[in-house]
Amino acid sequence: MLEEVILVDANDMAIGTMEKIEAHEKGLLHRAFSILLVNERGEMLIQQRALEKYHSPGLWTNACCSHPRPEESTIKAANRRLKEELGISATLTEIFQFTYHAELEDGLIEHEIDHVFLGITNENPIINLTEVMSCKWINMTDLKMDVIAHPEKYTAWFNLLMVDYFSSIQNKLKHESK
Repeated sequence: MLEEVILVDANDMAIGTMEKIEAHEKGLLHRAFSILLVNERGEMLIQQRALEKYHSPGLWTNACCSHPRPEESTIKAANRRLKEELGISATLTEIFQFTYHAELEDGLIEHEIDHVFLGITNENPIINLTEVMSCKWINMTDLKMDVIAHPEKYTAWFNLLMVDYFSSIQNKLKHESK
């Protein structure tokens, strides 16, 4: 099946579609999402990407990330991929979005408006081994310190989330737990 992404302008307005790999080769701005899952102990679920992934294989990242399909809402796509990758259903809330540009291995470029969703769950994942090598729950402060100390172990977007947006994530968690 041909996988397409939604090309967008700087305001996240759809302007077309393109095959996923081609969009990453050309570095064209497209819509994406990242899901952060946190349990009641305040630990974040992170996944290690499968070695077969077309970019960032074997790196650690947030619970789930992907792209909505053309004509698919971002929240619907987020729920679909969460179930496909981790076998988890959770109530997701979009907490913010950010735009980033990162040059990856093999000449690929991530240039995305990333919609960040937060979910609270105590479910343990049932991983899809074609997508995910492993998962673990980790204390968020310890995770942030490890990302700062060893950024090469983590995906480009997750480095940004854990360094540049950490306080925003913690503030949203405090608000969600009330």
